[in-house]
Amino acid sequence: MAQQPHTAATPTADAAFRSALDVVAGVEPRIAAAIGQELADQRASLKLIASENYASPAVLLAMGNWLSDKYAEGTAGRRFYAGCRNVDTVETIAAEHARELFGADHAYVQPHSGIDANLTAFWAVLSQRVESPALERAEVRNVNDLTEEDWARLRHELGNQRMLGMSLDTGGHLTHGFRPNISGKMFEQRSYGTDPVTGLIDYDALRETAREFRPLIIVAGYSAYPRLVNFRTMREIADEVGATLMVDMAHFAGLVAGKVLTGDHDPVPHAHIVTTTTHKSLRGPRGGMVLCTSELAEHVDRGCPLVLGGPLSHVMAAKAVAFAEARRPEFRTYAQAVVTNAQALAEGLLRRGGTLVTGGTDNHLVLADVSGYGLTGRQAEAALLDSGIVTNRNSVPQDPNGAWYTSGVRIGTPALTTRGLGVAEMDEIAELIDTVLRATTPTTAANGSPSKANYALDPALRDAVAKRAAELLAPYPLYPGVALA
Repeated sequence: MAQQPHTAATPTADAAFRSALDVVAGVEPRIAAAIGQELADQRASLKLIASENYASPAVLLAMGNWLSDKYAEGTAGRRFYAGCRNVDTVETIAAEHARELFGADHAYVQPHSGIDANLTAFWAVLSQRVESPALERAEVRNVNDLTEEDWARLRHELGNQRMLGMSLDTGGHLTHGFRPNISGKMFEQRSYGTDPVTGLIDYDALRETAREFRPLIIVAGYSAYPRLVNFRTMREIADEVGATLMVDMAHFAGLVAGKVLTGDHDPVPHAHIVTTTTHKSLRGPRGGMVLCTSELAEHVDRGCPLVLGGPLSHVMAAKAVAFAEARRPEFRTYAQAVVTNAQALAEGLLRRGGTLVTGGTDNHLVLADVSGYGLTGRQAEAALLDSGIVTNRNSVPQDPNGAWYTSGVRIGTPALTTRGLGVAEMDEIAELIDTVLRATTPTTAANGSPSKANYALDPALRDAVAKRAAELLAPYPLYPGVALA
């Protein structure tokens, strides 16, 4: 695969990064050093965390500017602060690119993160469903005219709603109703899972649960499910029980933008409301976004002040740049390569005797069950990290080790695909992963009992794998042209 130009830096960008760090070092040199070391670490390791990527120099530089100094509560044209014309321009352009990129009626680009985007979506749905009857009972036309008594009744109604989301151990996200998360406290929550044999979503069982539970919101989407979701079927189930279908596509937004996921696998035509992060497979800045139908637009736009503070205008600028990049034809090539690489990595692990949840992948990630190596996810994650391979531990369905130690490792290809690595490299990476895991052995805790965290790995093997990982990366430099002193 030819080197991707996405992270290449021009001499102007190189000078900009070096000058910026010189300025930072003049105030707090330890921070400048940590920033420079982060670039060095990322250059030297195989980044296989499914939720991470590399933003372009243009995206990174769009965040470091005077827009950071501006307060801009409200939306474009309706601000609570004066002097926001440039922020209005930035937000309007970002939303325009997002609508065109995903084919959405409306885009709200202010959320600071995926969790903020989900909170905005939850409250938008609650407001749409409950606010109008409450206003009618209060005989007022505007929510701002509600009395304290009206608000008390409204809060009571909002606090007795139901959500049906994918369980955390089968691939869902903590914001889909996990009890310790705010989503699990806002709603009476129930989870749907996967078939215990195939590991795939059981739509018939999901339908039965929805009929019995009658949720207000059905949440689709995942953070660790390696297959595709049929959003047409999800919408049919939602319509049958009168629920709003919300899709969290934070992980696979880049595959949607890149037209790898289309038809029944594209959530935007089927969902009432869609949330996402803007980094991960989309390659933008750290942030969130909400897409929705026109019926929900006014409710979504109340994200500030309902759950958000002042929007991060400099990050919205970076989002606009990233969305513009994603509208280019080369982004589709990239998105398809992400999936091709993930499938090659999965096949390489399977050939070497690895165990994968669902037996493979259709998207950007692979979920490996490492219990066959006699390891917990935490032990596997740490041993791989020591060997120059960055992954993250993750629960597998019905995980006996729970969410902290886990029995799995989640592996993703968006970042390495951005660097330009291809199918041949994925097979060798599978060999390196398998080599490390086979050579890693659990050890005992200080009290002599079996440990779920401690492990042993031959330093010579560890160093050999790290050396080979660096050799694999050498032809695909990260941010070539940026030469920090």
